[in-house]
Amino acid sequence: MIRLFAAILCVVMSPAVPAAPTHRIFVTNEGSDDLSVINGKTLEVEKTFTVGKRPRGIGLAPDASELYVAASEENVILVIDPSTLKELRRFEAGSDPETFAVHPNGTIYISNEDAAMASVFDPKTGRKVAEIPVGLEPEGVAISPDGKKVIVTSESTNMLHVIGVPEHTIIANILVGARPRSAVFTRDGNVAYATSEISGEVKKVDMNQHKVVAITKIADEKAKPKDVLLSRDEKTLYVAGGRADAVIVLDAQTMQVKANIPVGKRVWGLALSRDGSRLFSTDGASNSVSAIDTATHKVIKTIPVGEMPWGIVIDD
Repeated sequence: MIRLFAAILCVVMSPAVPAAPTHRIFVTNEGSDDLSVINGKTLEVEKTFTVGKRPRGIGLAPDASELYVAASEENVILVIDPSTLKELRRFEAGSDPETFAVHPNGTIYISNEDAAMASVFDPKTGRKVAEIPVGLEPEGVAISPDGKKVIVTSESTNMLHVIGVPEHTIIANILVGARPRSAVFTRDGNVAYATSEISGEVKKVDMNQHKVVAITKIADEKAKPKDVLLSRDEKTLYVAGGRADAVIVLDAQTMQVKANIPVGKRVWGLALSRDGSRLFSTDGASNSVSAIDTATHKVIKTIPVGEMPWGIVIDD
């Protein structure tokens, strides 16, 4: 009897087993109100289906069992099964939930753009956990790997707001260039990188002292940097160049530009495969996704999707 109880207790307390990867790439198309599903092996679109008005932010649960999509003009987050592509549920997520990031504990941190708020929701229940006032037009959200800090960028206040977890209070406001859009942490959480769209810059930020330590100005005057990602070895930084119609590659240590990869028009979102061999960009004005070989910095395929693709996530 004791052994049976111990076995049951072990099962109950065991961490959730990650779902088997679907090897799919999911893309939100804000112009056509739908989601494109790309086969990650063939790089062909499997399906496109309606998900709500102006879908933008997208992410996966920590165990990849659920896909989350922000329908910003409906003020909801949709929860979708990444295998069956069926909607499981949806929940109210505050005013204009544009972008979000998923915390290691499963909660979702959302930028509510027209409310100057960051909100925290439990996607399993739809319960609001916290609400944090931030600057005007909050946009990008990034979470440190240890889950102790969250960055929310505010476009009109020109700041990175650093939120402490679990207190859910702002512990620092870091002034950066005009219209900051996105941010990403290093694995140890000591450094973050952020893009500033109007000033055409990429910032390197010391997250212990909460100050900018390096700035790279993108030479192309058309560049409006949006998304930003680190390579798996953290030596390379990938930046979506916006109107520059290119992905800009920087040395993460020196912040020097290493390459420009021409892609479609108005590149916004970026996603990197688990092994780091392929980078994908959403090219909004071209209605396409570019698949890039990170070893050669060459586009290996251009994939037509819906209208104005914006967000992208890979389940691999």
